[in-house]
Amino acid sequence: MYGIIVPMVLEKDKIRNVAIIAHVDHGKTTLVDGLLKQSHTFRDNQAEMSQTLIMDSMDQEHERGITITAKQTCVYYNGYKINIIDTPGHADFSGEVERTLNMADGVLLIVDAQEGPMPQTKFVLQKALDLKLKPVVVINKIDKPAARIDEVLSEVESLFLELATDESQLFYPVYYAIAREGKAGKTTDLDDDLHVIFDSIINDIPAPTVEIDNPNAQLLVAALASDNYLGKYCIGKIFRGKLKKGQNVKIMHGDSAKSAKIDNLFVYKGLGKEEVEEAIAGDIVAVTGTSDANIGDTIATGENPEALPTIELEAPTLSIYIGPNTSPLKGREGEFTTSRQIAERLERELETNIALKIQPDGLGYKVSGRGELHLSVLIETMRREGYELEAGRPEVVYRDIDGVKSEPIESLTIEVEPEFVGAVSQELGIRKAELKSQEITSSGSTRFVYEISTAALIGLRNNLLTATKGTVIMSSIPSGYRPVDSKYRPERNGALVASEDGVSTAYALDAAQARGVLYIPPQVPVYQGMIVGLSNKKDDLDFNVCREKQLTNMRTHASDGAIQLTPYTQLSLEQCLDFLLDDELLEVTPKSLRLRKRQLDPIKRKRENRVN
Repeated sequence: MYGIIVPMVLEKDKIRNVAIIAHVDHGKTTLVDGLLKQSHTFRDNQAEMSQTLIMDSMDQEHERGITITAKQTCVYYNGYKINIIDTPGHADFSGEVERTLNMADGVLLIVDAQEGPMPQTKFVLQKALDLKLKPVVVINKIDKPAARIDEVLSEVESLFLELATDESQLFYPVYYAIAREGKAGKTTDLDDDLHVIFDSIINDIPAPTVEIDNPNAQLLVAALASDNYLGKYCIGKIFRGKLKKGQNVKIMHGDSAKSAKIDNLFVYKGLGKEEVEEAIAGDIVAVTGTSDANIGDTIATGENPEALPTIELEAPTLSIYIGPNTSPLKGREGEFTTSRQIAERLERELETNIALKIQPDGLGYKVSGRGELHLSVLIETMRREGYELEAGRPEVVYRDIDGVKSEPIESLTIEVEPEFVGAVSQELGIRKAELKSQEITSSGSTRFVYEISTAALIGLRNNLLTATKGTVIMSSIPSGYRPVDSKYRPERNGALVASEDGVSTAYALDAAQARGVLYIPPQVPVYQGMIVGLSNKKDDLDFNVCREKQLTNMRTHASDGAIQLTPYTQLSLEQCLDFLLDDELLEVTPKSLRLRKRQLDPIKRKRENRVN
């Protein structure tokens, strides 16, 4: 029997805080779907009962098929309140994982029965074990034809042996599941529901270790949210004491303290929140009235309020220039176009996206993050909100370690079919990656593990997708720093650059397509210095793509119908960023992505290139 929803739990021993962690696409969010549905969180006739990936609420999460931001939900089962934290599986969003694991007392580690532990599995498990969280392992997708359950179990054991900081962490329960079907079991002979997962959360995950009766309450802010009705919510776990609606509190930031008052106090219930008068230590809550608090701050009460340790995050590895659009077409397609508006939006992003760093850089800002995907999601989000901006080539964030300039390196795992092994090896050789291991998987594909500089990783995914006809599986995680021996310089053919302002014509593009690959169709606005394609040669080529056929008594507009243009290549945002060289920019508007040269004038551009 499934548990029955109860209005609220007041004993800390009846509370469980569990985070779902895994490598990308191993089934975290799907498992949360099953827990929500089978705990009767929704009525049988609610729309959520027929939905999948319920917790992925952002449009980009549905489009990309990944979880980008960590989310909280709550279910009730057999009198227990279970707070569930769904975390991202991609390494670029590991900041989300780091800040939200502070709210958990245990983790469900989901591992694909075919792929086994992957790079991000190692990363998130390391973070969980460092925080002394109790792990429960779930081998998911055991119905895959190429599932290798025994091998994966052995690989998980080896991973725990490598990462465990305490002998007790080597003893963990293991369960098996097909999350998509809502089934799990203690053996591969699965039950028809997920009750063993619920029971494991209750029996294997410890209750919060907290002091309820301490008058000096403490809440560590781990996430922020907002709405138009109540404004800013501060979300976190109460580590000590009790919080009450209307209570006076102190917002602790380092040694400073600001006075505030809790206007509203909420606990989680399903996908929503439920207002309460009081919440106890061990529970995860959302409070309003504390708008000055940010992630990492402590909301405290009592005569001697004390701050909890702040959340420590890994340093950014990539940066990108973001500034106001300076192209001849600026201001035509965006609602927010000024440097001030962009600055205000980036400052708001810092409140919730704490893995980002922002510094002024000329007219714009240098935005540093965890990787290309981390930065491109921010740019795409701003674009959809009506912002118009320009972005530069992603650059590596170097660090000074013991007086030596050092660059970030990453552990890169690639899985590819045998016929593409040569193409992968060649591409990684060009990028000076060091092969650490190579093996044939049970499905017959080849798995490589490389050590590669973050600089050389830029643009690799798109190149490998092209070289392997879209079949490559790759992922990476940061693995430290090493002294910079020589700066990696990307190799790319020159660009086809528009030499005139105007509107592109089929006649001109027909001539241009013989010189390279086109990135624009006919009848679109272009300007001098705008990149319209990739040349067949190493050098840039300026070309008039606005030229029209001269009309005489021998030629008419009707003859233009004979022109057969090859379909143009439409680049995604990530592909555009990967394309860029140091002297190029990407113009981003709600309607368009346009590649361009920094210096639009061809004569000045050639003069600058000779100087450089």
